[in-house]
Amino acid sequence: MDEKGAQSTLRFILTAGCDGYADSLKRSVLVALWFMFLTFPIMVIRVDTIENTIDWRWMNLAFVGVGSFVLSFLWRWLLERKELMKGQAARESVVERLLTQASTIPSARLGLLVVVAGIALAFPHMAGMYQTNIMISCLTYIALGLGLNIVVGLAGLLDLGYVAFYAVGAYAYALANMHWGIGFWTILPIGALLGTLFGIMLGFPVLRLRGDYLAIVTLGFGEIIRLVLENWGDVTMGPSGIAGIDRPTFFGIEFGVMDSINYMYYIMLALIVLTIFCVNRLQNSRIGRAWLALREDEIACQAMGIDKTKTKLMAFALGATWAGMAGVVFAAKTTFVNPASFTFWESAIILSVVVIGGMGSIRGVIAGAIILILVPEYLRAFSEFRMLIFGATMVLVMVFRPQGLIRAKRKVYTYDKSTVAGAANE
Repeated sequence: MDEKGAQSTLRFILTAGCDGYADSLKRSVLVALWFMFLTFPIMVIRVDTIENTIDWRWMNLAFVGVGSFVLSFLWRWLLERKELMKGQAARESVVERLLTQASTIPSARLGLLVVVAGIALAFPHMAGMYQTNIMISCLTYIALGLGLNIVVGLAGLLDLGYVAFYAVGAYAYALANMHWGIGFWTILPIGALLGTLFGIMLGFPVLRLRGDYLAIVTLGFGEIIRLVLENWGDVTMGPSGIAGIDRPTFFGIEFGVMDSINYMYYIMLALIVLTIFCVNRLQNSRIGRAWLALREDEIACQAMGIDKTKTKLMAFALGATWAGMAGVVFAAKTTFVNPASFTFWESAIILSVVVIGGMGSIRGVIAGAIILILVPEYLRAFSEFRMLIFGATMVLVMVFRPQGLIRAKRKVYTYDKSTVAGAANE
């Protein structure tokens, strides 16, 4: 391109950019005027019925106008920036870049693991009982998110009734402990097995469904489990729930309240390590590749000879297994369960952890659980605006980073052609 052509191209880009900013400014002014008009009776006029006077609060109207203008202009600028970057290669976030660099250097990876392990092990001794209790809840949601990540993130099956398997594990321990005095360590594998069985029970009716229909059926399954627990009062004690559930013991040794919470923390930490190891091995295995193929194109997956029935059932069964174990831990932690703890809201939170963190990404699920579970707890000082901040954060992430905070990376297998050719000649 000659110098004249380059100048004309640059002039065109600058002109388009100026026109775009002018249009954004115009639209933002109109939005500000519209908001000022709508909020005028509420934000400006205040009637004092005792003194029979009207107080005109014009400063509030100015705040509404300036605030709506700034937010509208910022929103439009971010959308335009997103459109301009759409043609470029997807860029890694700062966190992704740091994690990638750390994982490629063995010494850095080992050092990072040592630091994280040291902080995790020392956390109960550095923090108080309240902080440890919150962290147990966060670890529980990490386990639930990693289990749902198998179904939604890897296999691409939208499950809105995942909390049902969570409830099965919790009530399995509560009922077994109440009627037969069975302890935590005995019921933990049984809860996992029950979660697997219920996952297969859900998987069979939905083998031919996908998309919205699958979501509706799984939502109905979750509500059925909750209603059964709520109305079968002779067995589940109905809405009153089951109290007095035993906490886990260590070879018959019982702990006090503080020591019991610390013990539950280390149990949950060990369960998270086991979950990460198993999920990581699964997604890089043969069945994990089958799940990814099922997620990308179900028809092509079946045409390649993959058993669609077996693949779906295994996704539901393995995902429900972790929910069953997490339910047992939840019942042992709270020593009380009732149907109100297993509503659709819980399924929505777990699904949000997976989607916002990054579907198919283990590190993303961990980050999503930390943000959605820990951050609201530490924003209790802003209790009036906590859910507003929570909703705004979810909207921003979904609009500007739909792949999640830490997107999944597929493992790439490479081979040296010269090595393969040499082996063939031998």
